[in-house]
Amino acid sequence: MLEALTRLDYLLRETWLGLRRGGWMNWAAISTVTILLFLFGSGLQTSWHLERLVNQFGNQLEVSVFLKPGALADEIVPIVREMPEVANLEIVSKEQAWETLIRELGLSDIRGATAQLSGNPLVDELKVLARNPDTVPALVDRLQNLPGVEAVQYLPEVLQRLRELNQGLNWVSLTITTLLTGSAIAVIMTTIRLIVLARDREIEIMQLVGATRAWIYLPFLFQGIAFGVAGAMIAWVLLGTFQQTLGNLLAGQPDFIRFLFSQGSGRGSLHALPDFVLLPLILISFGSVIGLTGSFFAVQRSVR
Repeated sequence: MLEALTRLDYLLRETWLGLRRGGWMNWAAISTVTILLFLFGSGLQTSWHLERLVNQFGNQLEVSVFLKPGALADEIVPIVREMPEVANLEIVSKEQAWETLIRELGLSDIRGATAQLSGNPLVDELKVLARNPDTVPALVDRLQNLPGVEAVQYLPEVLQRLRELNQGLNWVSLTITTLLTGSAIAVIMTTIRLIVLARDREIEIMQLVGATRAWIYLPFLFQGIAFGVAGAMIAWVLLGTFQQTLGNLLAGQPDFIRFLFSQGSGRGSLHALPDFVLLPLILISFGSVIGLTGSFFAVQRSVR
C-alpha cells in the first residue's frame, strides 16, 4: 500500500513538474482542445435537440388541410367527418390563424399589419386527426382529391426534412471535428515533445540509474490527458454559458424555437442520461483520448 502511494505521488509530482515547464505551450494545447470540444459539443447538442424534436412530433397523427382561397370550410367539413380514417376534426379559420401568427411575431397592431399586406394572406385550415398511423397515407390521398383543397401537409414530410437537416449537420460536424482533432493532436504532440526535450538530461540520468522507459514516460502521458480534461471542462462551462445566454435571448420567441434550443432530458435512441450529465462525460472522455493520443505519439518519437 505504501509503495503504491509512493509511486502515485511520484507520478503526480512529475506530471505537475512537466506542466509547469510547458509554460505558454500548455495554454496553446488546452485552447486548441477547448475550441475542438466546444464545436463538437455544440454539434452534439444540436443533433440531440433535433432528435428530440423528431421524437416529439413522431407521436402525433395530425394532418393539416389548407383550403383554396374562397373555398368554404362548411362545405368540406361534412365530407371529411364521414371518412372512416378520421378520429377528430378542428377548423382553424384564416382570421384565427392570422391573429395567432401576429401574436407569435410580437406585433400588437393587427389592423396595421393586415393593411400593409392588403388583407389577410392566410387561408382556412382543417386539422384532421387520424385514427392510427397506418391510415394516414390513405387519408392524405383522399383529402388531396377533395374539391377546394389547396394542399395537404402531414408529419412524415416535416420529419423527413428534419432528419435530412440533422444528417447534414452531423456530416458538417464530423468534418470539422476530424480536422480540429488532427490539429489538437499535433499541438499536444508538439507541446509534450518540447517538454521531453527540456528534461532530456534528467531522463538520461533516470535511465542510467535503472528506471524503465514506461516509468520514465508515463508522466508525459498523464500530461496529455490533463490537457484533454482541462480543455473539456472549459468547453463544458462555455457551452453551459452559451446555452443559458441563448435561452434568455429566446425567452420571448415562439414555442417551436424555444423548444428547439431548450435544455431537455436528452432521452433518445442513443442515450438515456440527461444532457447535463452525458455531455461532460462525453467531452471529458473525448478530450482524454485526444490528449493521450498526442502525448503517446510524442513519447514514441522520443523513445526512437
